[in-house]
Amino acid sequence: MKILDIKVMRGPNYWSIRRGKLIVMRLDLEEMEELPSNKIDGFYERMNSLLPSMHSHRCSIGKTGGFFKRVEDGTWMGHIAEHVALEIQTLAGMDCGFGRTRETGTKGIYNVVFTYTEEKVGVFAAKSAVKIVEALIAGKSYDLEADIQEMREIREAERLGPSTGSIVEEAKQRDIPYIRLNRHSLVQLGYGVNQKRIRATISSETSNIAVDLACDKEETKNLLGRAGVSVPNGRIIRNEKDLDWVVKKLGFPLVVKPVDGNHGKGATINITKLEEAKLAFASARKFSRRVIVEKYITGFDFRLLVIDYKFVAAAKRTPACVVGDGKSTIQKLIDLVNEDPRRGYGHENVLTEIKVDQMTERILKSLKLTLKTILPKDEILSLKTTANLSTGGTSQDVTHKVHPYNVFMAERVSRVIGLDICGLDIMAPDLEVPIHENGGAVLEVNAAPGFRMHLDPTDGLPRNVAEPVIDMLYPTGTTTRIPIVAVTGTNGKTTTVRLISHIMKNVGKKVGYTTSDGIYIQNRMLEKGDCSGPKSAEFVLMDPTVDFAVLECARGGLLRSGLGFNQCDIGVVTNIAPDHLGLQDINTVEQLARVKAVVPETVNRGGYAVLNADDDLVFNMQGKLDCKIALFSMNEKNPRIQEHCKNGGIAAIYENGYVTINKGGWKIRIDKVTNMPLTFSGTAVFMIQNILPAALTCFLRNVKIEELRLALQTFIPSPAQTPGRMNWFDFQNFKVLLDFAHNPAGLRAIGKFLEKIEESPKIGVISGTGDRRDEDIVEFGKYSAKIFDEIVIRQDCHLRGRTAEEIVGLLEKGVRSESKKIPVEIIYDEKTAITSTFKRAPKGSLIIILCETVQGGLDLVTEFKEKETSVKILKKDIPNLN
Repeated sequence: MKILDIKVMRGPNYWSIRRGKLIVMRLDLEEMEELPSNKIDGFYERMNSLLPSMHSHRCSIGKTGGFFKRVEDGTWMGHIAEHVALEIQTLAGMDCGFGRTRETGTKGIYNVVFTYTEEKVGVFAAKSAVKIVEALIAGKSYDLEADIQEMREIREAERLGPSTGSIVEEAKQRDIPYIRLNRHSLVQLGYGVNQKRIRATISSETSNIAVDLACDKEETKNLLGRAGVSVPNGRIIRNEKDLDWVVKKLGFPLVVKPVDGNHGKGATINITKLEEAKLAFASARKFSRRVIVEKYITGFDFRLLVIDYKFVAAAKRTPACVVGDGKSTIQKLIDLVNEDPRRGYGHENVLTEIKVDQMTERILKSLKLTLKTILPKDEILSLKTTANLSTGGTSQDVTHKVHPYNVFMAERVSRVIGLDICGLDIMAPDLEVPIHENGGAVLEVNAAPGFRMHLDPTDGLPRNVAEPVIDMLYPTGTTTRIPIVAVTGTNGKTTTVRLISHIMKNVGKKVGYTTSDGIYIQNRMLEKGDCSGPKSAEFVLMDPTVDFAVLECARGGLLRSGLGFNQCDIGVVTNIAPDHLGLQDINTVEQLARVKAVVPETVNRGGYAVLNADDDLVFNMQGKLDCKIALFSMNEKNPRIQEHCKNGGIAAIYENGYVTINKGGWKIRIDKVTNMPLTFSGTAVFMIQNILPAALTCFLRNVKIEELRLALQTFIPSPAQTPGRMNWFDFQNFKVLLDFAHNPAGLRAIGKFLEKIEESPKIGVISGTGDRRDEDIVEFGKYSAKIFDEIVIRQDCHLRGRTAEEIVGLLEKGVRSESKKIPVEIIYDEKTAITSTFKRAPKGSLIIILCETVQGGLDLVTEFKEKETSVKILKKDIPNLN
C-alpha cells in the first residue's frame, strides 16, 4: 500500500460539517485492492491479538464486535486502516470515534477519513495505521506500544495545557470561537474587535504591573506585610556569604527559593542543615540572581484561587510520596504508585506519574537513602520538595472548608497585588481557622496559577474554575463574534465579495475581506495573491480593528483544509459550473456542488443562506440547511421566487430594468441597472447577477435602500476596485478589456457582453490553465473561436502540472474544431503577446485579455496606458490664476 497524500481538515469541510478536525489520507491499496481481509490467512486472528480493544468498534453493523465481524467476512484495507488509526489514538489517551473510507474515481485508491484530537498525532496515526496493517498482512510482529508512547509524547508537546484547555473548552460550551495563535498557550477568544486573549491563565485584561509584582517575591512580600497579611519572616540574599548570617538569624527549618521563580522551580522546603541550605541556594540561583531564605512554616500546603477578585476554589496539596510496607524498595514503591490508573503520562490523567529526577535524588542523598533502600512500614517519604501536580503531587478540594476570614483575606490580597486571576500559596495547619490565628502564612502570590488541581482533584469535588474566567472576559450580554459573510460559487465570487465590502464600508463598518487576489483590511491590501482559503479567513478574524468580515471561500481551500470558521451569518452561493473538475477526486458538477454547499451549511440558525434560484444545483442546497433562506434571480417570474416570496420570503430580482428586493411579495426597488457602473449600462448581464446577491446580503444586514442605492452607484469597475474584473481601458486607436474569465462558463458570460459591443475586430488574447481537464481546455479554445475575430494564444506563468506546449496545443485544438479560418497567433510570453497585439491592432478594435493570473497583465496594460497618456497643464488652464 502507498500513502499518496495526507490532508488535515481544521474546520467544516467536504466530509463533515460538525467534525472539523479530520485527517484525509489518500491511500493506494495497490495489489491489496484484490485482497480483502478474509482472503489473507490469519489476518483476523493477528488483528484480534494485536488490537483486542477494537472489539468495541461497532462499525456499520451497529453493535459491539461489528468491525471484527466485517474483518472476518472480508473488508478492504483502507477501511481497516481507518479503524486502526482511530483505535491507536484512543489507546494513546485521545478518544476518537468518527471515520469513513470512500472510493475515489480511480480503482484501488481510497480516501481514508478519521477524526483526530491533536493534528500532528493524527498525521502520525495515519502513517502508523498503514504500517500496522502491512505488518498484519505480512504476519510480522509490530511494536505497537512504541507508537502509542510516541503519540503521547507528541500530544504533550502540541496540545494546550490543562489550564488553557479548560478555558478554551468553557468558551466552546458557550459558542465562543477561538484561534490558537502559537504552538504554546497563546489563544484568541472571539473575533475581530471583540477578541480577548489568554496565555495559560493570564488574560489580555490582566495587569502587567500585577504580574511583575507577583513574579517578584520580595516586592510581593513587602506589599502584603505592609497590608497586614501574615507572611513568613525572611531575607533576600545574593551570595553564599550571606547565607550563614541568615541561617543564624532565622534558625531552622527554612525555605530557600528564587525571587523570580514560578511553579516551584528551584524551591527547597523544610531545610534543617547548613549543607542542605547551601545545596538549595545553588539550586535557586539557577533561576534567579536573588534568593529568598525564609522561615519554614509548618503545616499543610494550600492553594487558594481568586478570579475577578472573587474567591472560587481551594485545594490542599501533597508532594509526591510513597508509604513504606517494610518489604519493598523505594523504587518498587514508586512503581506501585504509578500503577494507579489515575496516573498517566503528562496531563493525560488526573494524576501524573512520579519520575525520579534530580530533586528526588537530592532528597534521597540528604536522607542517606537510595532507590534500593527498603522503606520501613508506614513510613512516609516525600519524593519532591514541592507539591506540584506535574511532578506527581496530589490535591484535595477544600473549597467548602475555607473560613470566611481567609476568603476575605484572599480576595483582599488579589486587590493589593492587582491580579485578576490569582493563586495564593498558603502554609497553615488548616484553613478552617483564620491563618493569623493558627500560625499560617501566605508564602507566595502566583500569576498564571494552574487550574488542574481544582479541575481534577485527587479527592473532593471538581470545580469549574474556567467558568469565572469567561464570565470575567465576556460578561452576560457581551458580543464575542463579528458578522461573517461567506461567499462561494464558481464565478463571480470576488466581485460579489468586493461589492458587499464596499456597501458595508459605506455604512460605517470596518470591513476585512479576502479574495482570490489578496487580503484587505479597511480597503488596504495586506497580503497579495490567492487568499480565498482558511488561513486568509483567520487573518481577517484575528485583526483587532475589523468589525465585519466578508470572506471568499474557494474549492481549493475547502478541500485542502476546510473553512477557517465554524459558522457564518450569511452564506452566498453565486452559481455552480464545471471548473477544476478531475482534481482532488471532484469529478462531477454534483460533487463540486457538494463542496460549495459546505458554506451555506455553516450558516447559523438565525442567519441566511443566499442562493441562486436560477441554478438547480445551488437552489437544491437548501434541503440540508438549518437556517433561513433568501433567493436571487434574473427572472422575477421564476416559479421558485414566486413561491418563496408568497410564503413570506425575501429575494433579490432583476425586473423591468431594476435591481429590486421582493419582500413577501412587496417590491422595493433599489435602482435601475443603467445607473450602476458595474453593469456597463446594463450590458454586462453577469454583473447584474453579481449585484443581486450582494444587494440582498446587505439588505438582510439592515442596510437602508437609499444607502444601497448610493453604494451601487459609486462602485466603479476599475483596476483599483475590481482588479481583473471587467477592467476597461480607452486607448487612442483601440480599446482593451481585461478580465479574469478562466473557465468556459466565465467565457460565455464575456461572450454575451461582447455581442452588445460595436468595436471591431475583437481580438482575444487567451491562455489555458494547467490544472483543468483536457476537455475543459479544449472547450475554452472552442468557445473563444465563437466570440473573437482573431486569437492570440499565450501562456500564464503558472503551468500547474503541464507543459506550455501541451496547454497551447489543447487550446489550438479547440479553436480549430470550431473554425479553420480564424487567424491564430501563438506567442508564449505574456508581455510579448500583449505588446505585439497592441502594436498591430487596427483602429477601432477591441482587445480582450483573459487570464487567471491577473496582476501581470494588468500592470502591463496600465504601463502602456500611462505612456500613451501625457497630461500637460498650461498656465492659462489654471483657474483663478492671474
